[in-house]
Amino acid sequence: MFKKLILAVVFSLATISWSSFSFAGPCAGNGSTQSSPNGVDAGQYTQQYELDEFEQLAGCEMQFKENPNIASINASIQGNKALPSVGDRLPDEPLVVRPYDSIGSYGGTINFLSNATEAGTSDMLSTRHVNLLRFADDLTTIVPNVAKSFEWNDDFTTLTFTLRKGHKWSNGEPFTARDVEFWYEDLMMNTNIREKPYPYLLVGGEPMTVDVLDDTTVRFNLPSPFPGLLATLATSYNQAFMPSHFLEQFHPEIDSNADANAQALGFADGWDALAAYYGNSGWTDTPTPLLRNPELVDGLPYAAYPSLEAYMTIEDTTEGRVYAANPYFFQVDTAGNQLPYIDYQNERYINENEIRLLKLVNGEVDYKSQSVQLESAPQLLDGAESGGYNLQINPGCGAALFSFNVTHPDLEKRKVYGDIRFRQAMSIALDRNEINDVAYYGMGVVEQFTGMSPAPDFVPEAIKMHMTQFDPDGANALLDEVGLKDVDGDGFRELPNGEPFAMNIDYATQGIGGVEVELVARMWNDVGVKTSFKEVTPDEYRGSQSSNALDVHAWDKGQPLAIIAGDPETFKAPFGNYFNHTQGMLWAAYIDSNGDEGVEPPQWVYDLSDGIDKFQSYALGTAESNEWGEKITTMLTEQTLLIGTVKAPFPTYHRNALKNFAQFKTTSYEYYRTYPYLATQWWLDE
Repeated sequence: MFKKLILAVVFSLATISWSSFSFAGPCAGNGSTQSSPNGVDAGQYTQQYELDEFEQLAGCEMQFKENPNIASINASIQGNKALPSVGDRLPDEPLVVRPYDSIGSYGGTINFLSNATEAGTSDMLSTRHVNLLRFADDLTTIVPNVAKSFEWNDDFTTLTFTLRKGHKWSNGEPFTARDVEFWYEDLMMNTNIREKPYPYLLVGGEPMTVDVLDDTTVRFNLPSPFPGLLATLATSYNQAFMPSHFLEQFHPEIDSNADANAQALGFADGWDALAAYYGNSGWTDTPTPLLRNPELVDGLPYAAYPSLEAYMTIEDTTEGRVYAANPYFFQVDTAGNQLPYIDYQNERYINENEIRLLKLVNGEVDYKSQSVQLESAPQLLDGAESGGYNLQINPGCGAALFSFNVTHPDLEKRKVYGDIRFRQAMSIALDRNEINDVAYYGMGVVEQFTGMSPAPDFVPEAIKMHMTQFDPDGANALLDEVGLKDVDGDGFRELPNGEPFAMNIDYATQGIGGVEVELVARMWNDVGVKTSFKEVTPDEYRGSQSSNALDVHAWDKGQPLAIIAGDPETFKAPFGNYFNHTQGMLWAAYIDSNGDEGVEPPQWVYDLSDGIDKFQSYALGTAESNEWGEKITTMLTEQTLLIGTVKAPFPTYHRNALKNFAQFKTTSYEYYRTYPYLATQWWLDE
């Protein structure tokens, strides 16, 4: 508290001095970059300033400038009116971005390549994404973004955000604290929108409440301490706001005319209209009416709901999407240019991995990270000079994991997968050194999955190596104990009841490399567990996973400590989500329904859930946090529920013409890929 008082006094004095400062005149047009500061010191945060902070440090008054193509760009956004001046479009207090290397030039289209709708799109999403907060590019410091500032109370039970005065949605309507309240109370907590809330939007399983204090001040009230909420809001794709001014008219619990409003536009009712515009996930590549309801689009007020993101959807088909720069975007560079620099984003869908690789080698894509596996690095490196691109090889947070469907609909398989001896056997049947040499060119590190990646200091070394030894004799002995025996002498084991036993690994290159899958399948075959594998599309994989039909889940997974502090999913059934591993679906159904549905889980599942709740109630780095962190990582790892193999680096691809592209500290979905590196500063030099 004493520290807070001192900071408050210092800030007050600074404010007084700043307000009395006489600026020399307009800021020079060359701006300040991190590589060429031009005499302007860094502010509180290396990569960004608040406007008054920058003007004080630069000794000048910023003049705002706009993209010369902005009128035509705006005309491509259905429903937008003619634009006022750029100064009237920006907030009173825009966020000032200090580019890495250069003040950019306007224009052009950036080209992306994804697997399919909602499959491999986080590359592109992360380049336009905003939330109240973000992690800075050091991946340690949480900094303001949409919010101008934030403040905890002393015991981490209330979190207050101050928004930017004058901030506007992409259609020019005011963005206010009500938009935050509407998102949480009326969308995320409404069972007509979502059957159940996301775990990371609850505190110890209990909902928060959101209070609007005034138009620019909103407060989250937590039922118990939850300091990790900051990390959630800094990394989540689920933006903590939605345009209430537009979506409320379709919400039957808010507007008595909601159904009539929706029906006038051709929807069945208000809920149908909300599904068309918002979906039910908060995942911001949910199909828009352009794809969902193309026959209605011409009669709709907007083709997609208004956004605060850097780009707005203007085309959405089964072949891809096109986005236009948001004319009301809240960021400027240090020369006063409204961001983003690039006019349009073009995202195309191609499911075939070999075709995607060919397009990368030919230099037809500007940036790609997701779905690019290390096994493809030699081919990409060979073509880098002729293709005019660069390939970074960066550490990853995640690693390829395998898990078994412990609530499989086949009861005999369920018994086997649920037996810890089986899972241990399948772990020690793997020669991880061979996997590292063949699939990852010896660049990886053998490591078991501990639930947190990279493993924090409180994780015992023995746990990081738990059941990673290559021991086929031990694997065979454990499989015998489970009752899996080769009855008919064909070299493969039968189920304990004598019926054939065979597993299939469905995998998608978005989530795991094919070389590793092939190696793992061969090693399991070597201990008599008949295993086949098949490459599928991400959508096919997720469809099978959602219907609880997979034998083996195979996908990249791994969350760093900062993310686990806010997101409990790895430690609560089903131990993952729609996008990776959900091998305990019926356990989760039992818990969620208080025993009315699903299958009762073993006691350790409840113990682990209680443990993550305890862990998340303490600030990171405290003795209590470390104690509970060690308990839950040990408990999860010893169950061998998710089997780790090798933690290897991942490639990141970008064309040389794409400027202000940073050296990534990690190639990872967990920090939302490019989000810490402010892709709004990218520009095309061609």
